[in-house]
Parts: sequence; C-alpha cells; structure tokens
Amino acid sequence: MADPGAYQASILVIDDEASIRESLRMILEYEGYRVEEAASGAEALSRIAAQAPNALLLDIKMPEMDGLELFSAVRERGYGMPIIVISGHGNVATAVEATRLGAFDFLEKPLHRDRVLLCLRNALESSRLERENRQLRPEREELVGSSNAIRALLEIIQKAAPTNATVLIRGESGTGKELVARAIHEQSLRKAQALVKVNCAAIPEDLIESELFGHEKGSFTGASRRQIGKFVAADGGTIFLDEIGDMSARTQAKVLRVLQDGEVEPVGAASTIHVDVRVVAATHRDLESDITANRFREDLFYRLNVLPIRTPALREHPEDVPMLVEHFVRVFARQNNMKEKRFSQEALDCMSRLPWRGNVRELKNSVDRLLILSAGTVVEKGEVLSLASGDREELSGAMLAVKTLKEFREVAERSFILHKLEQLDWNVTRTARSIETPRSNLYKKMESYSIRRRESDEGEESR
Repeated sequence: MADPGAYQASILVIDDEASIRESLRMILEYEGYRVEEAASGAEALSRIAAQAPNALLLDIKMPEMDGLELFSAVRERGYGMPIIVISGHGNVATAVEATRLGAFDFLEKPLHRDRVLLCLRNALESSRLERENRQLRPEREELVGSSNAIRALLEIIQKAAPTNATVLIRGESGTGKELVARAIHEQSLRKAQALVKVNCAAIPEDLIESELFGHEKGSFTGASRRQIGKFVAADGGTIFLDEIGDMSARTQAKVLRVLQDGEVEPVGAASTIHVDVRVVAATHRDLESDITANRFREDLFYRLNVLPIRTPALREHPEDVPMLVEHFVRVFARQNNMKEKRFSQEALDCMSRLPWRGNVRELKNSVDRLLILSAGTVVEKGEVLSLASGDREELSGAMLAVKTLKEFREVAERSFILHKLEQLDWNVTRTARSIETPRSNLYKKMESYSIRRRESDEGEESR
C-alpha cells in the first residue's frame, strides 16, 4: 500500500547507472512519490535549480563530478533538502564520510526495497519537523558563505568555542561580530546557560557600571531598588561586551578585576560577588591606537586578546555575495509571508562588484529594499544599478566597482538620465530635448535601466 504522505514528495535520483535509476523509480513511484532522474552531477544541479526536490538519492561513485563534490555543491548553493547517499561495497568509507558531513544516511548496494523506503520516509519526516521548528522559532541571522575567508572564520570559531578562553572579536561595522559571539557560545560547554549581550556604546557612561555590575538600593539618586548586573545574570554562561572600546576608564578597571579575580562589585555594595563568566568582547576600533592615546587600558587589552578573531569585510570575500543574497531572499520571504523572488545572474554579478562599505548589514538592507520595490518576480541588473546610483555618495563606488567599460557607461548613463529627469520634474519631452535624444529613445533607456518615478513624487511622468 502506498504511503499517504508520499504523494506530496518529489525525489531526485542521481546515478550514472540507468538500471539503478529505473529500479528506484519503480519502487518510489509505486509508493506514490514523484520521481526525477539525473545521470550526472551537472544534470542534477540543473534539475535542482529548475525545481528543488524534497530529497536526493545520490550515488557516491560517478564520473566527472562524484557524489561528495555534488553534495558540497548542493549545500554551497543553499539547498537544505535531506540527501541519502548510495554506495557500492568499496565506497562505504566514503559514504560514512558523507554522513559525517551532513548526509541523512547511506544505502549500500545492492539496494533493498524496504530499507530504501524506510530511510526515505525517515529523511522526509525529519525534514518536515525541522521546517516546522524553524517556522516556530524567530528568524535569526547566521554566518553565510563558502569563501576561504568565511571557512577560516568558522574554523577558528570551532576551535575557540569549547574552551573557556576570553575572545576579542575585531572587525568593521556590519561584518557579523555578534553572530560570531553567538556561534562561540552555542558551540561551547556553556550553551545551556545564558548568553547576555551588552552594547557598551549604547549605554550612557553614568549608567554602564550599574548595568554591568548591578547596584544596591539607594546607592545613587534614582536607585529605588536593588539591580542585578549583567555579569551576575551571565553567571555560568557567556557575556558579550559589544563595542568595548567605547567603555570609560573607570569601567575598564572594573571589567579587568572580573577577568583577573572573577569578582563583581555592585555599586554601593559592601562586598563582592564571585561569578564564573566567559567574556567575549568586540570592537571596530583600533585599540592599539587607543592604548597609545591613553583611551584604553593596555592590561585590559591583553586580558581580552587571548583568542583574537577578525571578521572579514565583505569586499574581502565578494564571492559570497550571491549566496548571501539568496539567503536574505529566503529570510525576507518567510518573515513577510511572501513568495520568493530571485535575482538575475547579471544582478548578482553586479552586486558582487559593489563596494558595500556597510558590509553584510548594508547588503541585507539593500536586498530587502530591492525585494520591496521590484515589481516583477526577478530583480534585474538595472534595479541594482538604480539602487547604487540613486545615492549620490554611492555613485563613485558603483562606477569603480564595475568590471567593463560597457558597465561603466551604463552606470554613468543611468545616473545622468535620472539626474536630468529629476531636474526637469520628470517631464520626459523636455528631458529628451535637453539631452538631445529622441523621446522614444529616452523611454527605451528608462525601461532598460529600470528608471521609475518614486512614489513619493506627486503626479505622473509628464510627456
């Protein structure tokens, strides 16, 4: 009897042996699954891009692109469907390695019908539960990328996390320092305890000591009750001190005492409190220069800098931009209960060459804006250029980021046309006359560059 849950599931069978593919097709279709076949890795990637299946049955040994290479390629493109690998007797060790890397399970040839169906049923059920849990949890940002820079960052996180060593994360704004701190905590032995976050730059100087170390009732004007500080709240867990370079000299001295002795002294208290807290700090400042200028304590710097981690600027790993864009598209669609749009390859190539001075945070905001403003289901290159050249301060960066003379001309021409239209109150006839081009040609250029009057401008384009 067919599995009633199978009728909604599509399975892609990837094997260079036609007989294996045919055998699996017969087994699965009899159970009600929808089955697609691919005889090679390249064909499989093409089918996945056209319509992502619910699960993959993947042979390990194939010519040109083997199963492990295809497995990595699927994950690097952001697809999370369960993958069951198929191995011959001589490839069992490789199949075990694939499961260690994240494959759901492996099946050894010769394949047995009941084993195949049980394994597939478990994989689909596990995937369903994971999707439901993800929908119940609030969306969280995560470190995304497959570049050498991101791989190196993930590797040092993995090494740092299990220890109790103090970590200092340094990098430009928008590079994901808080994500690194959270990843360290969640992979540590303290993950069951609290991760307490403190933005040192956002708390007024006269309140930060009270926030970090707590205070006794009546210890200062307005202290109407006793307050537990962040260090005590983080006891047994991790405290993340973001923008620690903005901390006052007095507060630096107290933080140093916690790091040295594990002792917290609440404001107005007669005694200290012992805490067991791992400190992860972050800053975008040049602390060495601050030490020279007597703005930051040298002894505190060395206490914090036990395990230094640097988050790379986005311009250092532009190859991750397409994957980041696809990730932000999925997050935006889920958060706003909307159908996913996609970015054309030309748009992604263009975005990969922009400077992104605000790093990943700026990229995310730009993706969200493009998804909101784009009228179609595909965001085109012209719309990306519109975003880049719409801000006069970003125009020079957009021009320098292009790859060819043709693209440079496109950015410059689009900006010029947009400027003239705004200057002449969007009167197309007058603008065409002003720049000495036929009106029909100006309309074509406007369409090509996705130039549209903003909704905030009153009225419609004048002819």
